[in-house]
Amino acid sequence: MNKDEEHLIYAITVPLSTSIILANLLIISGILCNRQLHNTPNYFFLSLLVADMCTGVALPFIPLMALNRELSFGSCLAAHIFPNFLFLAFLLNLVMVHYERYICIVEPLHYSKLWMHRSFPLALLLVWAPPLLYASLPAFGWNNWGGCCARGPKWTTGSSCSTNVTVCCSYSRVFPNAFLYLEVYGLVLPAILTIAAMTGRVLCITRGQLRDICRLHRSVERGQASDREHRLNLRYARCLVAVSLTFLACWVPYLIYMHVCMAFLMSDTKWSSTTHIVLSCTGIGSMAVVPLVLGLANKQYTEPACKLLLKLRDRLRRTSSESAV
Repeated sequence: MNKDEEHLIYAITVPLSTSIILANLLIISGILCNRQLHNTPNYFFLSLLVADMCTGVALPFIPLMALNRELSFGSCLAAHIFPNFLFLAFLLNLVMVHYERYICIVEPLHYSKLWMHRSFPLALLLVWAPPLLYASLPAFGWNNWGGCCARGPKWTTGSSCSTNVTVCCSYSRVFPNAFLYLEVYGLVLPAILTIAAMTGRVLCITRGQLRDICRLHRSVERGQASDREHRLNLRYARCLVAVSLTFLACWVPYLIYMHVCMAFLMSDTKWSSTTHIVLSCTGIGSMAVVPLVLGLANKQYTEPACKLLLKLRDRLRRTSSESAV
């Protein structure tokens, strides 16, 4: 890894990572400061925000996983396993939050009896423990370790390396192809498709309810479309546009990055490290924005921060007016 690649990674990821961390802290403080939000659904969302913030912390290290570095055996495993665990935990938390809200809309009568509400610690364990177990599989032997090992400038060949020996570290030595295929097509892609399916189902239910409301309005207004009906249709159209733009802006870059990586992996061809850095930074970073969109769209989450900003603005105005007098 040369210094130009390292500078490019930090130039892209550090501002993005800082923005993700600060935005998550803003929403987390809004939930913690409002006692009315201390309930199970918001605890799930709080867990998602923590996972998203951890993903923001690990974001600068994710593009480094595809570059060759000289690290010790233990450091190499940690540099690959820990970011992968945080990413999988973030994705599973996102699925859990969407599922919880999906059940709230699809089956509102059974919502309070949902197993997630009755066994919150178990549900929390299910979104954090499996990602940790799967990401840790290379540490238990499912890896491509072996080949080049070095102590200083001299390289040797062996099937294993001790923890204090400098080695040629890259993702291809830590993650076997089967591991990557299973993660991408057995875990990540089904999770994204599940989220998309639940979102589409919710939009269909919302559209059906909107038609029923409009039908009732027309029966009251004797067949004429009222202004309220136009406002409801406009609000639904805005919601549909917002969901579509969020999917295009947040999920499509990551899907492109994921399939491009797998295409190059299957063809066993080398590709530009600059292209990989840009795709990985934009793909992972855009996906990490999804919880922020959900959180910032809720005024209850941002109300404490807005009140604080209003107080600061009023204090600055008073100070400037007093100094002018």
